Amino acid sequence: MHEDIGLTFAAALRAFLRQDPDIIMVGEIRDFETAEIGVKAALTGHLVLSTLHTNDAPSTINRLLNMGVEPFLVASSINLIMAQRLVRVICASCKEESPMTPDALIDIGAPPELAQDMTCYRGVGCGSCNSTGYKGRLALYEVMPMADAIREAVLAGASTAEIKRTAVSTACARFAERHQQDRRRVTTVEEVLRITMPDSQSH
Repeated sequence: MHEDIGLTFAAALRAFLRQDPDIIMVGEIRDFETAEIGVKAALTGHLVLSTLHTNDAPSTINRLLNMGVEPFLVASSINLIMAQRLVRVICASCKEESPMTPDALIDIGAPPELAQDMTCYRGVGCGSCNSTGYKGRLALYEVMPMADAIREAVLAGASTAEIKRTAVSTACARFAERHQQDRRRVTTVEEVLRITMPDSQSH
């Protein structure tokens, strides 16, 4: 991008559309002009892939609305939103069981039907992991398909919290739930809480 000569995200996107592509990748939607062109491209038969800076998948909708995109355009153009976080992986050399009660697991988002027989692990710390208990990273994904109920909530002017509740009721896969359903136990409960619920941690 070179804004001094008029080469902006929006200008480049307009140029791409003249070539009639099937798929467009926009590195980041950062302003109303880029968002508007991307949305209109999506509505005219193009598959538009892009990124936004938000805390989670449902917040993406409000981010676009705050940029000035009309609710009916947001509801009509989005097919799926995916957010991602990186968590540290438990060191395989010093991994051991870390008992947690079913009630404690349910409190942090584990499904009750899985909490009863769930085994948690932690890394004790060793030379292999520099005494941290972790070695390597793993991506957690939060996936939110734009179900009809979510589209209706957007058109009705729902808040981010209301959209989150609607998304969960329509099988949106949340960060914490994805971890709790992972039978391999490759990371710790504390690590998942650190990246999905930062307000619950003391700094």
